[in-house]
Amino acid sequence: MAFLEIDELTVRLPEGRAARPILDGVSLRVEQGESVGLVGESGSGKSVVCRSVLGLLPATARVSGAVRVAGRDVLKLNRGELRSLRAREVAMVFQDPRASVNPMRRVGDFLTEGMRAAGTAPAEAARRALELLAAVGIRDPEEAMRRYPHHFSGGMLQRVVIAAALAGEPSLLLADEPTTALDVTTQAEVIGILTRLRAERGTGMLFVTHDLELAAAVCDRVYVMYAGRIVETQTAEGLFAAPRHPYTAGLLACTPRLDPDAGPPKPIPGRPVSLAEAPSGCAFAARCAHVRAGCEVAAPALVRHGEAYSACFRADEGILA
Repeated sequence: MAFLEIDELTVRLPEGRAARPILDGVSLRVEQGESVGLVGESGSGKSVVCRSVLGLLPATARVSGAVRVAGRDVLKLNRGELRSLRAREVAMVFQDPRASVNPMRRVGDFLTEGMRAAGTAPAEAARRALELLAAVGIRDPEEAMRRYPHHFSGGMLQRVVIAAALAGEPSLLLADEPTTALDVTTQAEVIGILTRLRAERGTGMLFVTHDLELAAAVCDRVYVMYAGRIVETQTAEGLFAAPRHPYTAGLLACTPRLDPDAGPPKPIPGRPVSLAEAPSGCAFAARCAHVRAGCEVAAPALVRHGEAYSACFRADEGILA
């Protein structure tokens, strides 16, 4: 049994707030110790998937399906059980580290408050915080404990946030675009930290990004999302070698490359589907170069094609070769 199992998760806003679901029948798995990518443009629903694992969906949303962590359905847990889940089993690293910390509190307080709330003695919590800061590459952990968030650069503060996420020794780490606000060099350092810590601790990771190449470098398997649905999933290697959905191929084509013979990036035409729009067929049809009669009438189901799954009527026709 996978540590994280999301089955047919559908999230709708109250009537009149959106024309289509935020998430529409999303299913995915993360095994213990596995790194799984969740890729797609902004607004595709990636962050909502992460928040569902922590039980942070809007109170007014209509939700169906299941989100199971270690066999327990998060959607059915009470407040006390959710607090325990967030403290001990699942942790999240958000995109903007400065939005994750209280600017008025020292970093040491930020790192130890969760451990102390869980019953750890103050001295032991402080010792553990120092170990975590050292593990994520903070050179002088004791001095860092006394500093405030504004004393840190974005990259250093993201390391602090990663340390805080690991404080409860979670079995699953949700990384919601943790490197987007960082420069390329710092991005590589943070990715290296996440990869190393995951390997050392056997932590599963759901890695959210809009960058397929980054997902391929970090993840074992990748799910591709568009307009609230999973449109493709396969191994990271297979995704690059033989994408099965035109949207995946489009994401790969618009990625800049350094190869001498590589042409310029080719952007995907049009724009993503907004929540105010509810296409009757495939949500990607209006932007797809391979659209045919029928694509705009019915939405394709996610179907297996060899080792991959794709929600495209033309996945077996070799149109992306």
